[in-house]
Amino acid sequence: MSDHVRIVEVGPRDGLQNETILLPAAVKIALIDRLSATGLATIEATSFVSPKWVPQLADAAEVFAGIHKVPGVAYPVLVPNLQGYERAREVGATEVAVFTAASEAFNQKNINASIDASIDRFVPVMDRARADGVAVRGYVSTVLGCPYQGEVPVGDVVRVARRLHDLGCHEISLGDTIGVGTPAKARAMLRAVASEVPMAALAVHFHDTYGQALANLLACLDEGVRVVDSAVSGTGGCPYAKGASGNVASEDVVYMLHGMGMRTGVDLDRLIDTGAWLAEQLRKDTASKVTRARTAG
Repeated sequence: MSDHVRIVEVGPRDGLQNETILLPAAVKIALIDRLSATGLATIEATSFVSPKWVPQLADAAEVFAGIHKVPGVAYPVLVPNLQGYERAREVGATEVAVFTAASEAFNQKNINASIDASIDRFVPVMDRARADGVAVRGYVSTVLGCPYQGEVPVGDVVRVARRLHDLGCHEISLGDTIGVGTPAKARAMLRAVASEVPMAALAVHFHDTYGQALANLLACLDEGVRVVDSAVSGTGGCPYAKGASGNVASEDVVYMLHGMGMRTGVDLDRLIDTGAWLAEQLRKDTASKVTRARTAG
């Protein structure tokens, strides 16, 4: 198996969208430019959803247009529907992401639609992206538990992931939205999905609510996954999942991977500096244990 792991930095989108302090566009642009300088190959820049639902990302067009696009770095953006896709394309986005959940209850609470209806909504996005030569990533949330229905059958996760892949998503990110998963469950879920979708097309996305994110990640690395979502400074959470803490911190993930002898292409020192800077902007302590350890004193 390859010893290279690609980090998908989701802090500017999934991280910031659930932070209470609204950051100005200039700070978000500076954040993404700082992240670009760390060696990250994929940085999710923003989300073209309704400002009514996600006020933090109301400046999506301004931010995307303002960032310095480094050659070789991908800057995907989240789009909920064809309208969002068109807005993203207007400012030059060449990679997008769509999202659904493996839990019927979560989808109903989150977007007031069934799983099938949510997927039907972005079929036109897939069609247009295919015609435009735009890569599409698919997110499947609540893969290890739901705040409303509790357990989520693994078969439901497999079915949704397979459908997204069949529709043309080049990569499927499997998200433990509320952070309740444990290593054995994470491993079993990934193994089941990989029986229907190639492992090379899968990514994992863990929240650290119960302190299990790195352990879950390690279990999935052992299974062969080589794409990992994380957020600098451990920002984020889930507005529909009470008590869900942020994403696993990128600094902690990179520290662990480098300690295992795996390659990421990321400069950890620059990443730590960026995480500490972001925590200052958000006026809160960083959630990264590595950054806390390196900056204590």
